[in-house]
Amino acid sequence: MLVAMDADALTLPRTYLFVPADRPDRLPKALASGADVVIADLEDAVAPGAKARARQALAAWLDAWSGGPDAGSQPSSAEEPPGRPGHAAHASRPTLLVRLNAPGSRGFEDDLVVADRPGVAGVVVPKAECSRDLARVAAALPGRALLPLVETAAGLAAARALARARNVHRLVFGSIDFQADLGIEADEDTLRPYRAEVVLASRLAGLPPPVDGVTPAFDDEALVLRDTLGARRQGFGAKLCIHPRQLAAVRRGFAPTAAELRWAREVLQAAQGAQGAAVALDGRMVDAPVVLRAQALLAAAG
Repeated sequence: MLVAMDADALTLPRTYLFVPADRPDRLPKALASGADVVIADLEDAVAPGAKARARQALAAWLDAWSGGPDAGSQPSSAEEPPGRPGHAAHASRPTLLVRLNAPGSRGFEDDLVVADRPGVAGVVVPKAECSRDLARVAAALPGRALLPLVETAAGLAAARALARARNVHRLVFGSIDFQADLGIEADEDTLRPYRAEVVLASRLAGLPPPVDGVTPAFDDEALVLRDTLGARRQGFGAKLCIHPRQLAAVRRGFAPTAAELRWAREVLQAAQGAQGAAVALDGRMVDAPVVLRAQALLAAAG
């Protein structure tokens, strides 16, 4: 039986752009960059000695941006509150997330206080290894989306439980930290089995395709595109970005090609003509799974 394509598949984010939380002056530009999601980062992008200052700066900016009680100014039209968690919003309304420090780390509780502000749609939880930690975050931030970062061996072992935790919207694969944790080299083939487990855990929990990790080279568009295409082949549906220059290549990598769209239209035309029966196209059988793939490609292209 063929299943209609979920309309949410058309609105899932593909680009997640990090901004250091101690540089809130960069947030307006990030929000206007065309990124689907902007992540104010309190973790890796902030030096240990600057984290308290980063929390204060981000809290003040969020209060002003959302028109909170301590607002010094109202947000501009390019800085409106974010859309629904986990959905690609209009260019002027990207989703805003906050990346916390790891559960149990110094300052984690203070991070939760900062993230519990209007305008913050959800949080990225680094070093996610235990569903109990996610439950703690969900209780502190009711109604907000959780995106656990799978970036350790323990996190990968718990990925299926993490994916089923309350308020989890999407898994994220922290490839660089994962490589460091396991002491392995950085290449697509080495990480393939680990990426497959994150994709499988997401699918088993009924989550959208997971978010792949960053490409460190922000000025090499060809490399970003190659990494994105590899992630797409392995079942990922989005990618973390560290610079606005990476956004175009990531969007291109996840978008169906002209050849794929042409194939999808031909498949649906052949299936319609067969009235539900299996039919051959270019020497290959077209049955229900093939039709679903064609539908998904056309839906992804809008």
